[in-house]
Amino acid sequence: MKRILTVPPHPFADLFLAFVMLGWTGYAIASNVVRIGVLSYREIDGAGINWGEMKTKLSAAIPGVKFELRPLTGPQLRVAVQKNELEFLLTNGTQYVALSSEFGVQRIATVMLPEAVSPEQALGSAILTLADRQDIVQLSDIKGQRVAVVANDAFGGYLAAERELLGAGVDLEAKDAHLLFVGFPMQKTIEALRDKRADVAIVRTCLVEHLVAQGILRMADYKVVSPRPVAGFPCVTSSQLYPDWPLAAARGTDRQLAKAVAVALLSMPMSDMGLSWSIPADYQSIMELDRELMIGPFAELRTSTFRGLLKNYRAYLLTVLLLLLGIIAHFIRVQILVKRRTNELRHAQSIASDMQRKAEHMARLSILGEMSSTLAHELNQPLATIASYAQGLARHCAAGQLTKEMVSSVNNEIVAQTERADKVIRNVRSFARKRMAARESKALATTVQEAIETLSTMRSDFPKVTLENHLEPGAKLVADHLQIQQVLFNLMKNAADSMAGLPAEQRVINMILDRSESGYTIAVVDQGPPISADTLNHLFEPFFTTKTDGLGLGLAICKSIVEAHGGRLEVYSRHPSQGLVFLLNLPEMNNYG
Repeated sequence: MKRILTVPPHPFADLFLAFVMLGWTGYAIASNVVRIGVLSYREIDGAGINWGEMKTKLSAAIPGVKFELRPLTGPQLRVAVQKNELEFLLTNGTQYVALSSEFGVQRIATVMLPEAVSPEQALGSAILTLADRQDIVQLSDIKGQRVAVVANDAFGGYLAAERELLGAGVDLEAKDAHLLFVGFPMQKTIEALRDKRADVAIVRTCLVEHLVAQGILRMADYKVVSPRPVAGFPCVTSSQLYPDWPLAAARGTDRQLAKAVAVALLSMPMSDMGLSWSIPADYQSIMELDRELMIGPFAELRTSTFRGLLKNYRAYLLTVLLLLLGIIAHFIRVQILVKRRTNELRHAQSIASDMQRKAEHMARLSILGEMSSTLAHELNQPLATIASYAQGLARHCAAGQLTKEMVSSVNNEIVAQTERADKVIRNVRSFARKRMAARESKALATTVQEAIETLSTMRSDFPKVTLENHLEPGAKLVADHLQIQQVLFNLMKNAADSMAGLPAEQRVINMILDRSESGYTIAVVDQGPPISADTLNHLFEPFFTTKTDGLGLGLAICKSIVEAHGGRLEVYSRHPSQGLVFLLNLPEMNNYG
């Protein structure tokens, strides 16, 4: 049995209506035309509702007032309300909620169709497909299908179904399905489904049952996708049920007029089509639908929430996401390649460093080889002296001429010569030792002085070396000081070799320590003969040498050592005097490896 909610008759209803009409008389004198804006589509059983019957009954119930119906589209209806061109409006639930939020319209009654369960459960969507479509059973199966709809602002014909599909993971706005807009009447959606222009059709609830009752279609040819029975509701539905259309009063409408219209509507008997009026329904469920679909008063959620941005700009966001994923993948790939190449570079640097240490070691051994005769001479002298003193001591002992003073004197001299030989051997061993680079902070003047003393000790015929120190006392250099000494050994030895043909008094090497903008400079100055500009340009090239027995590696190794310390090694010809100046520029602090 169908439940129809209307206002029950009351013995005093006519008397109450008469009092309301008396209160309305003042307004009727001023203006007897009342404009009602009606959303231009609404149908039952495939035919439009005769709203003219409502207009006629209102005019009869409120004497002296002429009611005028204005069919308008959704956008036209909004503009008319905005311009205060209407006293009342009749529209679907979603537009009413939007206009109520924006312009303050107020519902005074709700349409009730005969199949409605209650004012809040009257209208929904039925989603149809052909009966033989076994691939479309659940709402999620609609993804990628062709969907026939009347318009995207139709409530039962689109919005109620859109909410259900969105909950099933099918976003119609994001084109998860292909929409086919067929326009009104709503029966066209079923025709598109029948003709296989669409895979699915969305219609208002109860339209199918009415068309079947009229013999227009056979239910056996169709099936409802994901049906959800509602107790007391006689029609199939794929969505929850919502309130039907409300009649609302505009903000500027006279309150007495609005009350008179409300009373008249609620007092009307059911029409021939079964339409009646109820007290205003609760439209909270429609507000929730609007919030989920982000339409009407909740349209701002499209730009103020992540879900809205994702819904509104999903294609762009997916593009950006794919771009970001591509960038991340490229970054990871680059990092892997960088790590791999860094390891390869470290390995190559390790090999190069090891080769450099070996080359430096060979260079030191080469220097020792070139000085071997001098070293032998330097060691022979203390050894010969020791032997001479020992033999003299033995002769005096055999002759019985030993004295305490003589033994003490000879012993002291033997010890002195032993220490002299030991110093030569220790210097040679220290210089020739193969070792790892060791950085330390040490006074630069001390390093230079030790280099001078070591080389002078190893060669008694080494030229005189003068040291001019313009540094502040204790000026320190962070470096591998033994490597710096090796560079100085090479430069001083080359300076000595270049002056081999000069008289002893002219064979002088000048060492000058000074400050630079970034650190220190060490100048090694000789008095050797001039050399050509072309030779000067090639001095630091590997295997280039001006010596008949040289390898051409000494200066190249010196240059690599200085550059490894973050410095520079340069050479200049002296002017106007003859000779060369080798200039070391060393930073005070460096991070060589």
